[in-house]
Amino acid sequence: MNESEMKMKLKLGVLDLVPKLPETTAEAALEQAIRLARQAEERGYLRYWTAEHHDMEALASAAPEVLLSAIGAATRRIRLGSGAVLLPHYSPLKVAENFRLLAALYPGRIDLGIGRAPGGEAHASMALSGNFLERVGRYPQLAKELSDLLADRYRYEDHPVTARPVPQLPPELWMLGTNVKSAGYAAELGTGYVFGQFMSDSDGAEVLRAYRDTFRPSVHRAEPSAMLAVSVICAETEARAEVLAAQAAEGFRARGGAPFQGFSGTAKQVLEQLGNLQQKCRNDEFLIVSLIPDYEERLLSYQLLAEASRVEKL
Repeated sequence: MNESEMKMKLKLGVLDLVPKLPETTAEAALEQAIRLARQAEERGYLRYWTAEHHDMEALASAAPEVLLSAIGAATRRIRLGSGAVLLPHYSPLKVAENFRLLAALYPGRIDLGIGRAPGGEAHASMALSGNFLERVGRYPQLAKELSDLLADRYRYEDHPVTARPVPQLPPELWMLGTNVKSAGYAAELGTGYVFGQFMSDSDGAEVLRAYRDTFRPSVHRAEPSAMLAVSVICAETEARAEVLAAQAAEGFRARGGAPFQGFSGTAKQVLEQLGNLQQKCRNDEFLIVSLIPDYEERLLSYQLLAEASRVEKL
């Protein structure tokens, strides 16, 4: 793939873990999330998604739907989504209501991404929803109920129940995961699928192939659509990017995360790496997560990548 082809084909979004860096407050971390979303919109990123985590000192987003409401008010066009709402913890009806309300507030801009991870340590998960292992075993049924609610065909004890308000433009339903099993769930329900490349040892090409091969058209989507969530660190020089990548890796390990898996370098180098990955995996879009432990450097990384890729303005 030559440089001009990559610039035309790469579609980029932001996945924000909402880091609360050392010596900062939760309020400052949330201000930085809004700042990142605004810049992403200005630079032509297609989506801003935020994650859900619980009782993690270094992360400040436990309720994506609340943060997305604030970010929707601070932006105008960029799509807003959850990466992901951890469905085993919640009632599908309440999740559908939350995101239909967001879709009514911000028409044509809302993505509902769901996942089945606990999002925190065992005691936090139990405090949130009881026996998480039992509930995660019900994930396929919970996802089916959520799908039915968004399609206005849900019944409880044979009585129709509607998730209200009902927006004119519904939220897009996506499923997130890190393996073939999650890809299978997304294919069966006919939703979009996001593969978490930055936190998985699975082969992304194999996972997305399984999703496409078994996809069933649905009320949500007529054809398969896939994104890769990848970790990216861009800097003005390769040497600076290497320093930032080392810092990010150390911080990720300190929080109990897996070894750093991602792309680092100048924006041009990273763009080429993403283009090669897209050729291999045939994904439609990328969600870019940055683990840089400095807010200004993180903003610059997203800026450099957007400028290099010439993402078309919304």
